Amino acid sequence: MAELTRTEVIKIIAMGPKSGVTLRGVDLSGLDLSSLGFAEANLAHANLSEANFSQVDLSKADLSGANLSYADFSEANLQGAILSGANLVGADFRSANLMDADLRKADLRGANLRGAALTRANLWQADLRDAIMIYTDIESAKGLPLNIEQWLQDKT
Repeated sequence: MAELTRTEVIKIIAMGPKSGVTLRGVDLSGLDLSSLGFAEANLAHANLSEANFSQVDLSKADLSGANLSYADFSEANLQGAILSGANLVGADFRSANLMDADLRKADLRGANLRGAALTRANLWQADLRDAIMIYTDIESAKGLPLNIEQWLQDKT
């Protein structure tokens, strides 16, 4: 159960700085936060499981160590976001922008990355088991398996 409501989060964003609101370690699990702006926000170690972040601007946000399991990030902007060590099990990143994102040691097991842009993302030691990566742009991504073409063929 979330410790804040959508209305309270909107008030915090409205009263905070133009970008970079701090909600570090809070529980926003299960909340509908779609279409809100979290650019440069600090959400590190927060519980955001099953939250709806569809079409949200999370560019350059710090989500390191956060629980984002089964969250919806479809069509969200996570360009340059820090997701290192985050729990992203079963998260939905369909058509999301993850360009330049830091996904080191992130747990992406079963995540849906269909149509996502992972250009120049850092995936060093990320767990991609059972992740859906159809039409995923991985151009210049770092930390991918050496034989990525074969690895991706085995996934489809």
